[in-house]
Amino acid sequence: MASFAKARDELLVAYDEGTIDDKEFALLWEQNVSKNPSFPYKDYEEFDLETMDPIECKAEFRFEKNDLPSLTEALQIPDPFFCQQRSVCDGMEGLCIALKRFSYPCRYSDMIPRFAKPVPVLSMITNTVVDFIYNTHGHRIMQWNNFLLDQLKLEQYAVAVAEKGAALDNCYGFIDGTVRQICRPQDNQRVVYNGHKRVHAIKFQSVTVPSGMIAQIYGPVGKCQSS
Repeated sequence: MASFAKARDELLVAYDEGTIDDKEFALLWEQNVSKNPSFPYKDYEEFDLETMDPIECKAEFRFEKNDLPSLTEALQIPDPFFCQQRSVCDGMEGLCIALKRFSYPCRYSDMIPRFAKPVPVLSMITNTVVDFIYNTHGHRIMQWNNFLLDQLKLEQYAVAVAEKGAALDNCYGFIDGTVRQICRPQDNQRVVYNGHKRVHAIKFQSVTVPSGMIAQIYGPVGKCQSS
């Protein structure tokens, strides 16, 4: 399938040759304009981890540069990643794209100078990497919950909380919630609209134990609240 840019070039040639008239040109031109902003991703150099300064790496990916190969091995990152629309991405680059995306704040357009890829491709690579990590290692989360919330641990938590002067001797964790803003959806907007924060968002609720670990998490859920 031809790109929008190529299609527009063909339209200009056809219009110049008189193959299409003014009305046809205007209509076809409007139909061949991408809804995404046209970022000049081709103006940047391709991603190369070796050329990155360790300080830049830690700031952008939140991991030390020397630790990334170990992280890649631990997560069993394949090389390369293949996206559904046939984009191919090196395993290390794919992991770095996902890490960069999850650093805050970060939009896909902010990642273009680092990875020299268009926004849709960055989005698909990120989703591909995240899906792989979740499908491969997601079961570890449930196993970890069982370890954190076994009978012995619960008793230790309750004792630790009571020793800090708590009124209860059977409190083992602390409930908290967080609202994470999302883009406004096209459908069912009220389901995820948060009247208190005045944004479209999803909610998570977690239980944190005295060791600081999140022992249980519930969500995401949408909540329609009146303003």
